[in-house]
Amino acid sequence: MFNPADAFNVRRIESSPDRMQRRAGGRRSRSRTRRKQGRYITNRLPAGPLTDLALDATLRAAAPFQRQRRRVSPRAVVLERQDLREKVRVRKTRNAVCFVVDASWSMAAEARMQATKAAILSLLKDAYQRRDRVGLVSFGRDRATVLLPLTNSVELAQRRLQLMPTGGKTPLSRGLLRGYEMLARARLRDPEVLPLLVILTDGHANVAMTNLPPQQEAYRIADFIALQEIQCVVIDTELPAFYRGLARELAEHLKGAYYRLEDLAGGTGIADLVRSQLRSKAKR
Repeated sequence: MFNPADAFNVRRIESSPDRMQRRAGGRRSRSRTRRKQGRYITNRLPAGPLTDLALDATLRAAAPFQRQRRRVSPRAVVLERQDLREKVRVRKTRNAVCFVVDASWSMAAEARMQATKAAILSLLKDAYQRRDRVGLVSFGRDRATVLLPLTNSVELAQRRLQLMPTGGKTPLSRGLLRGYEMLARARLRDPEVLPLLVILTDGHANVAMTNLPPQQEAYRIADFIALQEIQCVVIDTELPAFYRGLARELAEHLKGAYYRLEDLAGGTGIADLVRSQLRSKAKR
């Protein structure tokens, strides 16, 4: 059992430089950017209009051809289009982690909730001064509720995490959609944010928003989320004796990673998993 007020020894959340070309400034993990700000790390051939000339690399590319070019031009340095190189820069951006937790009744519900609380507080204590943010969506009965908006406030999280109810049916579609909406809004505010959706569920759905069967509807929403290039992790909370493989199938639709809760060391294990996923983003 984990008490939401318990303290944890945590490590920094730190993502590797990712391969996405981002357009706005960030604050946290290193990410490549097209803006003329940030640390110059390397150069490349321009993919379009040249906006950030890497003069040193351009001169090196042109150097071997100067003797030949000076025969037809009196200039000291003769540059041609194929010599041009542009700078590749990195800036620091923030991570946004949204937990989506199944709060419907099950024998694993209490363990699910306690592990989630512990993980959120662990990550927030790590992120407090580094501008990372963590949020929580709980789904149960016929609704999905934002229990914790994206925040870096440990105090707010401690208050809100006392309000995690359990019981009722499983509106998995609503939970997935609400979690996606939280991260989509974060990306609108800061296009360089690194989003991560962490879903704790057994994968079973029995409440739908449309006329589709609940399970089919949930998988369609998962397919949509996968197309939005949001990194996802599914943590399967189903007890081994009742294993049906629904959470694994959900992870496949999300094109995300899959883990079982019993293989993680409670809340601290989930927090370490999140850190690992953020660090590996560049390799995905």
